[in-house]
Amino acid sequence: MAKAAKSTFRCAECGWTTPKWVGRCAECHAWGTVEEVGAPTSATSAAPARVSAPARPITEINVDTAHAKPTGLDELDRVLGGGIVPGGVMLLAGEPGVGKSTLLLEVAALCAATGPVLYVTGEESTGQVRLRAERLDALSEELYLAAETTVGALASHVDAVGPGLLIVDSVQTMTAPDVAGAPGGVTQVREVAGALIRLAKERGISTVLVGHVTKDGSIAGPRLLEHLVDVVLQFEGDRHSQLRMLRAAKNRYGPTDEIGCFELTDSGIVGLPDPSGLFLTRRAEPVSGTCVTVTVEGRRPLIAEVQALVASSNLPQPRRATSGLDSARVNMVTAVLERRARIHISNADIYVSTVGGVRLGEPSVDLALALAVASSNRDVALPRGLAAIGEVGLAGEVRAVTGVSRRLSEAQRLGFSRAIVPHDSVEPCDGIEVVGVSDLGEALVAALPADQR
Repeated sequence: MAKAAKSTFRCAECGWTTPKWVGRCAECHAWGTVEEVGAPTSATSAAPARVSAPARPITEINVDTAHAKPTGLDELDRVLGGGIVPGGVMLLAGEPGVGKSTLLLEVAALCAATGPVLYVTGEESTGQVRLRAERLDALSEELYLAAETTVGALASHVDAVGPGLLIVDSVQTMTAPDVAGAPGGVTQVREVAGALIRLAKERGISTVLVGHVTKDGSIAGPRLLEHLVDVVLQFEGDRHSQLRMLRAAKNRYGPTDEIGCFELTDSGIVGLPDPSGLFLTRRAEPVSGTCVTVTVEGRRPLIAEVQALVASSNLPQPRRATSGLDSARVNMVTAVLERRARIHISNADIYVSTVGGVRLGEPSVDLALALAVASSNRDVALPRGLAAIGEVGLAGEVRAVTGVSRRLSEAQRLGFSRAIVPHDSVEPCDGIEVVGVSDLGEALVAALPADQR
């Protein structure tokens, strides 16, 4: 008798294979991603087969159906590059409670003005969604709701409604009955996503899939999911703040360097075309330990304020607490201040944060961070109307950054009268004095009053 073929096991994240099942992938070290894929098959033959459509010259391809259609939410259209493309599949991921369902319900109501929209929820009942829609004033006769958890039932709703936009909240709650595995598992998510993508491509339906995230902020499910969809959006924000930011991690139809800003309120979610004022503290008199910088999120310059507090410590290992800034970057800048600028803060507690819940990860924030720490250590306030832009190196030098002209124009627009920038990035700007510095010592001289340097 012929010997039965042995099954193999493969990691759904990285593709690593093994002859027996293991709980943890030996290649990417992910838990619970190794699945049985059956016996290895021979190489696929290249025999001719029926084609879906004959090949045509590229000049004869119709592009009318490939143009993006605006959603009516300007900040979302900015990130997408103009709107949603018919037949395109978008994955929206974010932490629980950040406002993903609220955002999509607003989009569904706006798009329902031009045609039917189908909103399929697997996490809530239709009554719960209706109550939220009433609160958001997002009711429309062309907005259809359905509570389903199987792909087959969803396809039946698509046949009955014929929507131009399909929203599935969320892909982790949907199941394919013919596939083994629990809902939300690697196998189920892959098969469900594949079926929804085929449905969208065959019928030209714009589709939005809501995805969960893991504890470290990455999208839950197989990595293949991000490769299958056309657009991957990350919806970010602190649940204690009303500010929300939308970023494109992948976009086949537009840029990936744009950012959308929203404000989550009791009556819905509102786009913020000019969010710079949210990241500043309005005060009558300058306070020590604060410095303003101009960061660039995507193509948009944003004014942000960095606050620092240096306090004496009796602990053998002083505290270093950060909020809104990279802790490793903060430790590096404080070490450079200690060694290159002779500011003795190694035995002090240092607390650093941003205003408005914004996260600043750009290196151009280094100079403002250094000036804020120095200002707090000497208990001397920086002059009013001062902004600092520049990256700080380990040798204490202030390095050039990109987009200085846009940053200076934004600072001038909001009333700032003086800016400290790297010496090789000095560009004239009407209405604002630009001071070029080459190292931290020159920056401290330019920023602090003459009697406090």
